Amino acid sequence: MKAAQEAMRRARAASRLYAVQALFQLEASGEPVEKVQQEFETYRLGATYDEGEFAEGDIDHFRKVTFEAVSNQARIDQMADRALVAKWPIARIDPTLRAVFRAAGAELVASDTPAKVVITEYVAIADAFFPGGRESGFVNAVIDHMAREARPGAMAAPR
Repeated sequence: MKAAQEAMRRARAASRLYAVQALFQLEASGEPVEKVQQEFETYRLGATYDEGEFAEGDIDHFRKVTFEAVSNQARIDQMADRALVAKWPIARIDPTLRAVFRAAGAELVASDTPAKVVITEYVAIADAFFPGGRESGFVNAVIDHMAREARPGAMAAPR
């Protein structure tokens, strides 16, 4: 049973990474979400190339995160804006970090994934994109703020 749970955890982690990449591509290309999802499902999730093999992802989770991020983008961006200092609204943030915030926000507003799991997973993704940088701490702080807004009480300190 543990092996199956670990495989599912890895598939969800991979689907989160793919969702961040897809959201980045959506913003850069202006393509519809369905087209970008299809491209990822066809050419990336679990694909094998000369350069190596892409990890299998949880396709349903990938679809849900990308769809909800696009559907709830205004709400998610407003939550991220409130977590950022006034001089740095989400529009001025690196597009990769915007994609991270939008994917994390989608899980916070439209799934039952525990907030602490969302924070941990997306901080790890930020660290993968910006190894050794300060971005992971920044991402942690912003998503923590977003989680407290999206799910009041879920982030309360234990007594």
